[in-house]
Amino acid sequence: MIELRVQENRDGLLAFAIEGRLDSANTGKIWRSASDLVRGAARVVLDAAGIEYCDGSGIALLVKLRNQVRKAGGNFEIRGLRPEFQQLLQAWDPGSFSEVEAEEPARELNMAEEIGRLVIQFGRDLYTLISFGGELSVALVRAALHPRAVRWRDVLHYAEAAGVNGLPIVALIAFIMGLIMAFQAAIPLRQFGADIFVANLVALAILRELGPLMTAVLLAGRSGSAFAAEIGTMKVREEIDALKTMGLDPVRFLVVTRVIAAVVMTPLLTIFADLMGLMGGSVVVISLGFPLITFFRQVQAAVGYGDFLGGLVKAFVFGILVAAIGCLRGLQTKSGPSAVGVSTTRAVVSGIVLIVIADGVFSVVYYYLGV
Repeated sequence: MIELRVQENRDGLLAFAIEGRLDSANTGKIWRSASDLVRGAARVVLDAAGIEYCDGSGIALLVKLRNQVRKAGGNFEIRGLRPEFQQLLQAWDPGSFSEVEAEEPARELNMAEEIGRLVIQFGRDLYTLISFGGELSVALVRAALHPRAVRWRDVLHYAEAAGVNGLPIVALIAFIMGLIMAFQAAIPLRQFGADIFVANLVALAILRELGPLMTAVLLAGRSGSAFAAEIGTMKVREEIDALKTMGLDPVRFLVVTRVIAAVVMTPLLTIFADLMGLMGGSVVVISLGFPLITFFRQVQAAVGYGDFLGGLVKAFVFGILVAAIGCLRGLQTKSGPSAVGVSTTRAVVSGIVLIVIADGVFSVVYYYLGV
């Protein structure tokens, strides 16, 4: 039991007593009332002779009352406290305590402040991306000059995971894309008796645009997210810090192998996607009553090696973007249970956005080059 009893309270003098056990079970019962009692008093005298037992929570109350009175400019005195409790109290220096200021509630940002915050965040992200790109370029050049330093077994592993295991989904999407595009084009072209030109449209769209673009988007959602999740998990488990402690550069050790695998496999997957897209278009052309040889003759007349190579160049750049962004978001993973999921989402979103931007740049460049 604990009891707080006021003995005298007049002319700025407050005398009160605490009796009983001042432990963790009872201190909380009188904490607020004792703090309210000494508020505004110029001189406070505490009679502690009746305190039978005092642990850390009780000492904390005495320290709180002492600091509260002294901070207000008053005088605080404790009388009758047992020597063993007095020794505990003396171990706490009044100057070692700092008042915890209540945090101000978060203020809602107006539109201008929100736009400014997003612009600053975008600038920082762009700076990080450029810096990481330079670091990755140096690491790739070093890997080209010293190929024995590359972990080729890891390259083969990631090439299998990103390329071979991704063949079914790439084939399915590309085939359906060619099929849908041919059916959609056949409806308006039939009105002009130009059904055969469905083959021209499908071939140009698949080889120049949709083949590399859809392959890159699939890799961003499949392989880019996997890279971000793997490296992000290593970051959360502090394995990245362990690599740095051992003198191993995470970019050379983790990123280069994944980028090499993606750069090699993305053009190969694009070629496979081109073939499957053409097969999907050929099914529609055959259903319109044209023989298969007519479809291939139209494709040969509509597209050339420049269209095919233009798509492969896109695929090469898209592969670098997908792998680099996935690894960068993984290295940027913060601590917390949802950190890996956030990094994975950012990797997919950033990868797709950069792919679309790069595709737009390629379109403008190809237009002015006449490719």
